[in-house]
Amino acid sequence: MQAIFDQKDLIPSQIVEFLDKYIVGQKEAKRCVAIALRNRWRRMQVAEDLQDEIMPKNIIMIGPTGVGKTEIARRIAKLVRAPFIKVEASKFTEVGYVGRDVESMVRDLVEISIQMSRDLKKKEVMPKAKEAAIQRVLDHLLPPSPVQTDVDKQIRDDSALRESFEKKLRAGDLDKRKIEIRTQGRQPGPQVEFFPVGGAEGMDINIKDLMQNFMPRQAKPRNVTVKEALQMFEEEEAERLISIDDIKQEALTRVEQTGIIFLDEIDKIASKEGRHNSAEVSREGVQRDLLPIVEGSTVNTKYGPVKTDHVLFIAAGAFHYTKPSDLIPELQGRFPIRVELQSLSKDDFVQILTTPKNSLVRQYVELLKTEGVELEFTADSIEEMAELASQVNARTENIGARRLHAILEKMLDEVSFAAPEMQGQKVLINRQYVHDRLAGIVKDQDLSRYIL
Repeated sequence: MQAIFDQKDLIPSQIVEFLDKYIVGQKEAKRCVAIALRNRWRRMQVAEDLQDEIMPKNIIMIGPTGVGKTEIARRIAKLVRAPFIKVEASKFTEVGYVGRDVESMVRDLVEISIQMSRDLKKKEVMPKAKEAAIQRVLDHLLPPSPVQTDVDKQIRDDSALRESFEKKLRAGDLDKRKIEIRTQGRQPGPQVEFFPVGGAEGMDINIKDLMQNFMPRQAKPRNVTVKEALQMFEEEEAERLISIDDIKQEALTRVEQTGIIFLDEIDKIASKEGRHNSAEVSREGVQRDLLPIVEGSTVNTKYGPVKTDHVLFIAAGAFHYTKPSDLIPELQGRFPIRVELQSLSKDDFVQILTTPKNSLVRQYVELLKTEGVELEFTADSIEEMAELASQVNARTENIGARRLHAILEKMLDEVSFAAPEMQGQKVLINRQYVHDRLAGIVKDQDLSRYIL
């Protein structure tokens, strides 16, 4: 378990520094999540009898769309290698209605954790798996010869010829050679689908797994290249070397101790003050179903029960027409930290276009480089795009940094279309280029609503 929480050197200032590489501004939000992550490590260092008593400080992020709410949570999860899932709160319905129940997000998080644990275990055993795969490919290239005529057993051919083939195989000289191997496949026939009945979501997966055990696998021959055979054998050998029970146990522990659930659009399930129609009642029902999960309860999954006591919940919403105080009091109390994210300005747009490690300008430059086209953006073109994005956001719906995607796509539409025929050419993007292609659309408010 210690390996999962071995993040002593991951201090809040380093977390914020990491987030600054991808997200512009929003210092307060970055500080909040950095502290929440550090508190997880701190909890694991206190006495065991106190660990269960220290609950995570869940966070509500308040701000318009496109300012970095989801990106902050997603990058944090990657940094600490924690199971992470983003769910839309508005998709849930209260128990008894047709739709997804709130426990499904925990089951989905467990599936993600299972895959994470499986991938980590595979990395650990991959050196052994590669060696075993090489020997299996050699067995197909050089079938073993019988030792005695009256004995059925055969042994590996360890002759000089085998050693010579092994050297060639490791060097990649035999990658394109075709060999025939036998792979495991399902018995042909109609596929049976199982659908969950209300209140039993997740049971369909168990039924599928159970039915698969009654459908025997059939080995069938396939002609593949040596390179493909190596990859297939590596996967098979890795699966044999890892323990499914260990994966399940580690995955469940990872969810319980480091899992992060991002509840987006939580403002859509907040009941507006003074209204008591059926829609408002349904929203309150979802909140009450969410409450025990956020408070800490046990959710049954096909891999075993999962406790949500120490799962970190990060909720987010624009709260244009509602406010956090419109949530039921019990749910409000489970989100003690509230942080407001600021709308993006023109200067923020300039930074988003150029500063982050995955900046939009760099993405488009690299994409067109694959066609042999060199894109060059001047400083005044960046300023012009940022100004236009700011204007359109102010006049129409404010969608934050997502506006820049629309502007870049529209501006580079002609170059993207003709790029395969422009190999070796250089395209200079300056203020005039941006103005010629976008100024008319920005001025026409009706047109900009549909195009940008």
